[in-house]
Amino acid sequence: MNPKQTLEHVSKIKARYEKQLMKLPNVVGVGVGFKQKNGQPTDEIVLVVNVSSKKPLAELDRKDVIPTELDGVPVDVQETGKISAW
Repeated sequence: MNPKQTLEHVSKIKARYEKQLMKLPNVVGVGVGFKQKNGQPTDEIVLVVNVSSKKPLAELDRKDVIPTELDGVPVDVQETGKISAW
């Protein structure tokens, strides 16, 4: 897929799963963006799930674990802190 096709495909997956993901604990946003590695963006377009804080898998209920992939699209969990409006 070219970048435009990838972006369109990931956007469709976002639309399909956003409501479900937003119901999970600590999830504060869902978007389309670049995978991060060691705190730096890569050129890989992924579904980004923003969380207020990352938790070790051992501390999460099985039903609250964010999948690493949805319908073949990689998912990157990124810690953003709490989001609030002024």
